Amino acid sequence: MFHVKHRPSTWHPERVALTENGSTAHGSTRVPPRATLGGLLRGRDFRRLLTARMLSQLSDGVFQVSLASYVIFSPERQASPADIASVLAVLLLPFSVIGPFAGVLLDRWRRRQVLYLGNLARCGLGLVTGGLLLVNAPVWLFFGAALLVTALNRFILAGLSAALPRVVGQEQLVTANAISPTLGTVAAACGGGLGFLVHQVLPPGNQADAALVSVAAVLYLSAALAAQRMAPGLLGPDHHPERPALHRALGEAARELTDGVRHLVRDCRPAVLALAAVTVTRFCYGVLVVVVLMLSRYTFNDPADSAAGLATLGKAVAVSAVGFFLAAVISPWCTRRLGLSGWLTVCSASAAVFVPALGLLFTVGPSMAAALLLGVVTQGTKICADTLVQESVEDDFRGRVFAIYDVLFNLAFVAAAAVTALVLPLNGRSVPVVVGVSLVYALTAVLYARAARRAPEPTLAGPDGPLTR
Repeated sequence: MFHVKHRPSTWHPERVALTENGSTAHGSTRVPPRATLGGLLRGRDFRRLLTARMLSQLSDGVFQVSLASYVIFSPERQASPADIASVLAVLLLPFSVIGPFAGVLLDRWRRRQVLYLGNLARCGLGLVTGGLLLVNAPVWLFFGAALLVTALNRFILAGLSAALPRVVGQEQLVTANAISPTLGTVAAACGGGLGFLVHQVLPPGNQADAALVSVAAVLYLSAALAAQRMAPGLLGPDHHPERPALHRALGEAARELTDGVRHLVRDCRPAVLALAAVTVTRFCYGVLVVVVLMLSRYTFNDPADSAAGLATLGKAVAVSAVGFFLAAVISPWCTRRLGLSGWLTVCSASAAVFVPALGLLFTVGPSMAAALLLGVVTQGTKICADTLVQESVEDDFRGRVFAIYDVLFNLAFVAAAAVTALVLPLNGRSVPVVVGVSLVYALTAVLYARAARRAPEPTLAGPDGPLTR
């Protein structure tokens, strides 16, 4: 995540070769597998790491559905926007607080042990959480257990990414980086679908939510056992006696983050503008997510029928996911014709038009259409922002800037839920909220377009500084 100055080490090329998994071993001349999915899957250690990832993220999907089901769609509780804000805080704040510093710890702890013991701990916490649901424990106690589960998730996901170069060769790394996280995301979506199906089969209530959490706990155990199959030292890190003490490393990480902010503000105006725009649009998206949640629970369905409310929400999420996919398809074409800044502006401006046109009707059909279009413009904005940051930030600072980006992205969503909790009625029908979001989208489009015209064109930043495009 951060730029680290590595000490030179002695290298003996005549004694080192690649193993079947792409790692180095002495006395071997085996040719590494090709950089394709089939070639990667022929590597035993890659298969084991991928299995651990998919089982872990499958478990996350089930757990997150159980969390939403208990807090928002329980027939025994009258969920409010404040409850939604609490759920989002539990899911996202650990990423924001722990994320920038996770690398420091993962460079000291054996990553295989992080995957094994982390998932084992989440299994235990999942069983405890299920027990809390069965005995009707206070909500804050449930949130505390859920917060620990999601905090551990930050370390596990970072550990999975950090471990990947240890099980594939350098020529396979790009392909592995494309395949592994994508399959993990698919697994998380499948976990959400599994949780949704289990919740539809069981009668709604705390027992169904406890059963769902228990399913997640069993899957966490399977992820731990999958990680245990790997050798303890396989995933690194290597032992370095000269490594600074933990408190010094954490302090250095904080200083490097500060340097990243300073470089961003001083030298990267296009990136600053893009980060500001994507943060504001993420806030608007968060507000509308809370609105859809409350409409699904109390307006589009009988408030007593929590299963129907959850089904409507599932449809909205699926439609929005299609929008995200469409954005990935059309954004390259749009940016070639409009430029990155132009496409980002169009996304914000179009949201200012269709959000009130469709959202103010407060009916299912137009709301689903709005969810589809929101998926397109939200992901389109993020694609533009990602690219502008990559192009205008120097390589030495890019990891730190993306860590800051990650924090802003998650905090904007949590802040949106917190603000919406103060102003949104229980049924989700609020003309001022929808109109207010539309005005923010419009203001973002105008201010960003004006500022982007005055900003210099970004150049592609390489390891030795900006490169001419």
